[in-house]
Amino acid sequence: MVKMKLTPAMQQYVQIKDEHPDCLVLFRMGDFYETFYEDAREASKILGITLTSRGKGETKAPLAGIPYHSLEQYLKKLITAGKKVAIVEQLEDPKKAKGLVKRGLVRIISPGTVIEDSILSKDSNNYLCSISFLDEGFGISFCDISTGEFLTTEANNQIKLFGEIEKINPSEILVPISQEDSEIVNLLKKKNYFVNSYDDRFFWEDKAKRTIKEFFNVDTIDGFALTSMMLQSSGALINYIQETQMGSTNIQKIQNYSVERYMILDSPTQRNLELIRNIRDNSTRGTLFEVINKTQTAMGTRMLKKWLLRPLTDVNEIIQRHNAIESLQQDLIIVEDLKDLLNKVSDIERLLGKISYKTANARDLLSLKNSLEVLPKIKKTIVKVQGVFFENIKRLDELKEIKELIDKAIKDDPPLTIREGNFIRKGYSKELDELRSLISDNKRWILDFEDKERERTGIKNLKIKFNKVFGYFIEVTKTNLGLVPDDYIRKQTQVNSERFITRELKEKESLVLSAQDKINNLEYELIMDIIEKVFRHNNELLYIAKNLSELDCILALSLAALENNYTKPEISDGNEIIIKQGRHPVVERIEHSFVSNDLFIGKESLVHIITGPNMAGKSTFLRQNALIVLLAQMGSFVPAQKAKIGIVDRIFSRVGAYDDLSMGQSTFMIEMIETSNILNNATSKSFVIMDEVGRGTSTYDGLALAWAIVEYLLSDIKAKTLFATHYHELNNLKKEDSLIKNFNVLVKEEGKEVIFLHKIVEGGTDKSYGVHVAKLAGLPNKVVDRAKHIMRNLTEQEQITNFVVKGYTDETSQNEEKENFLKERIRENNKKDSNKDSRLNKRSKEVQKSLFGF
Repeated sequence: MVKMKLTPAMQQYVQIKDEHPDCLVLFRMGDFYETFYEDAREASKILGITLTSRGKGETKAPLAGIPYHSLEQYLKKLITAGKKVAIVEQLEDPKKAKGLVKRGLVRIISPGTVIEDSILSKDSNNYLCSISFLDEGFGISFCDISTGEFLTTEANNQIKLFGEIEKINPSEILVPISQEDSEIVNLLKKKNYFVNSYDDRFFWEDKAKRTIKEFFNVDTIDGFALTSMMLQSSGALINYIQETQMGSTNIQKIQNYSVERYMILDSPTQRNLELIRNIRDNSTRGTLFEVINKTQTAMGTRMLKKWLLRPLTDVNEIIQRHNAIESLQQDLIIVEDLKDLLNKVSDIERLLGKISYKTANARDLLSLKNSLEVLPKIKKTIVKVQGVFFENIKRLDELKEIKELIDKAIKDDPPLTIREGNFIRKGYSKELDELRSLISDNKRWILDFEDKERERTGIKNLKIKFNKVFGYFIEVTKTNLGLVPDDYIRKQTQVNSERFITRELKEKESLVLSAQDKINNLEYELIMDIIEKVFRHNNELLYIAKNLSELDCILALSLAALENNYTKPEISDGNEIIIKQGRHPVVERIEHSFVSNDLFIGKESLVHIITGPNMAGKSTFLRQNALIVLLAQMGSFVPAQKAKIGIVDRIFSRVGAYDDLSMGQSTFMIEMIETSNILNNATSKSFVIMDEVGRGTSTYDGLALAWAIVEYLLSDIKAKTLFATHYHELNNLKKEDSLIKNFNVLVKEEGKEVIFLHKIVEGGTDKSYGVHVAKLAGLPNKVVDRAKHIMRNLTEQEQITNFVVKGYTDETSQNEEKENFLKERIRENNKKDSNKDSRLNKRSKEVQKSLFGF
């Protein structure tokens, strides 16, 4: 393409496209945003719009456009398709432009930099994330530019990195270009994150430091207490935000936090426990969040998700939340009143985002004013309620000057747009009132002119109308054309009428339209001034939003506790978990005859081996206890008659058959990776739940691994562990260590029928009832009967083999043959162990030798 042959407007386009080749450029031309060349072809496919062309010969260019007033609906499709979009606006009125209309890039929109209400989810943050890569670990910074929230932390290993990424669930992740082919980035892409490579120099420490200093206009960044990892990821993130938003942001500060300040939940645990999203369709249905989310505001909903994914480890902070819930529950009238009041509070965080980017309209300002008017009522409602949360709210500044400013300036039912006026109240601006009076006088003149012309011409149905194309005109039906006077100037012929103008009418039109333009421009200037005055109170408004969000979370947890009969747990620094009649918070809402169970784990018993058949409730029991601990530490009441929770630093979950075939890994490999994570990262303060570990390989391999894993968790880590298994041989571990206890799920046998009682009792079992479960699942009777016959034969064979291996039978030739056959099978299985963790592999072989004799 030779730019010399292009029109001036197309030269503008090509220059911007060259500067931003990774963006799809939307180029404003009149009432349309146009795309050209490859962008036009791509936009046509994604948006389903017609592909045309512009120009001729060498300058002919494919073209596809969208109406300017429909930008958001098309923008949503482009962002959903994973595109970065550059918005090029007309920076001057085309009517007033001398020559080429001045245009400029005003925003770059990517999945992580969206601020449009129609695209954003009200209930979730839209995080843009940045990751820095250092030898000692990773810096993680993330920002929601629609609310101004900016957080940063660091992770010293890949497990912690992915655990935080899972919690953040960013819409877009920035990584240095040098890392775009790394294992970490490839894993992020495989997990369907939108990864955006960014120039390495923006991650350099010196550059990052300068960026942060200039952005916050400070001489030193010591006050932010950023490590090198945090500094690099934060600097790159701020630079990217400034580039894409052309310098406009509402970020007020960088908050750093330590991963260790909260309970650590790695990504498998978040997934297995189905905290925010379920495994089936990735929605919130059937999740813990769905059960406890009784929030009344969008900002409260977002905060509750953060509380859930970041349970606290500080006893005092947890107790403060518990006490706040308890205080509310002492007066149910207050609970209902707060519910009604918070329901009237708009999303102050997002409103402030629009105000900071100067995209707010008059309705947004009214929403802010109406929310502030609720604050005094909330303070009055909680005047007698005690607790830190409530005292903070009682001290909030009500910002009466902001309410009064908006109330005085903005009409009660303003239009959506701020470019066409009619939203400023009468009396707010003397100049505006005078212009409106002038228009009113001129419009009255036009009405009088219509009456005068009817009388002068004798045309009774003569009408004066207005449209944006012709301005004011006189409309006369064709039956009355003979009465039209000579001074009428014909403008347009219609099917049943003709349109005319007069010099006198055009003079008044010029006055009206000139005054209307002045009104529109003046109202725009006035609302921009109001927005600027509101923005000066941004920090106070954000503080109000934070406190109301926390109140909403406390109210939600109070409502959930009342609705589901939860109790206040006792929190301590001890190492015991005591749960009396605990229940699964999600399953109990589906299964109305849910059977509660107890858990006493800690000082006298660190590891519980739980045996019993499938469908009997082992997995539910494991998960419910993890969820009860998590709920307690996030500050919620819990589904139990009584609970005493010693602070847990991490919950690890290895439950459920989860194939990640898209990443080329089998169920057993995933199981071993997750188990390795647990064994390498769990501490004595951790709570571990493991279900059917070792089932993905041969019986001997699996049993040996399971045995060795349990021993390691007890002897090396001393973690509180619930270990559900079908390997009944693990019941023998109790004989070797008094800190291990055996439990099983009660099953009642009535003749040939089996009834699962879902009750966990002390003592082991050696029955799995697999065939009975198959029958319940609907397998044909012929298959079930045949399975029973085979099982009886195998059981008899196993009894004989066990005696052979352990040396309890006569040394007959028949037994020697069986022993040799079994030895060969075990040797074959041992060959498969070469790639496993050496220490665990060694111990599993020792266990195998102990169990089977060789």
